[in-house]
Amino acid sequence: MTRLALLALLLLAVAGCGGGRDRQAAFDRPAPAASAAVIAPRFGDADPHPWDGRAPQTYAVHGIDAARFQGEIDWPAARAAGVNFAFLKATEGGDRVDERFADHWRGAGRAGVARGAYHFHYHCRPAAEQARWFIRNVPRVAGALPPVLDMEWTPFSPTCTIRPDGAVVRREAEIFMDAVEAHYGQRPLIYTSIDFWEDNQMWRIPRAEFWLRSVAAHPDRLYRHPWTFWQYSSTGLIDGVTGEVDLNVFAGSAQDWRNWLAARAR
Repeated sequence: MTRLALLALLLLAVAGCGGGRDRQAAFDRPAPAASAAVIAPRFGDADPHPWDGRAPQTYAVHGIDAARFQGEIDWPAARAAGVNFAFLKATEGGDRVDERFADHWRGAGRAGVARGAYHFHYHCRPAAEQARWFIRNVPRVAGALPPVLDMEWTPFSPTCTIRPDGAVVRREAEIFMDAVEAHYGQRPLIYTSIDFWEDNQMWRIPRAEFWLRSVAAHPDRLYRHPWTFWQYSSTGLIDGVTGEVDLNVFAGSAQDWRNWLAARAR
């Protein structure tokens, strides 16, 4: 091979490596800071619940969680409709990345929506592996919401339906949270539902902050434990989102939200 041919191959290799770095840089590039201004929600619901007691509509700060099922989202329209925050599915287990995560992450950030990434826990894989996978695929960006560990039973999974003992579940949660906190400087939240909460005594996990699902009653009535986010519907209708989407509220006032962002979004 001639010296000229060798030089050409070398230049192609360097260009290819640079392209990979450029793509990663585009993903990691900081977006405009999430706006602390709270926009009142203009949400619909395909199957509204008749709330007995305090309804989610009485809370000031509303948001969504989204994954590939929502497809492409018009984030500026969603923001204008009152989406103040969004938790976005990033990873699952130790080898799956949500195909819409990168687009959702960039779009939410550019629209000024406070954004965070969540990981869906797979009970058949060590938590340490799952933490490494999450860290590998989720950028460390200033101003992001804390990461989230989503822990649920998976009776319909084609590959993993085991139900570990509660002590094992809590230990695995702590392993994941410790590793992720060490990387991002933020203690992850835990998302869960009432059956998983009770079966595994999730309140026993130290230094845990919770995002709780409760679509038929106020979480104070079901969980009897402090919470930061409440997922109150899976049938929300919002401008900018095609089809139904999960709806959530933050536990406090607009000023509480600004204070929480200052303390937890780094």
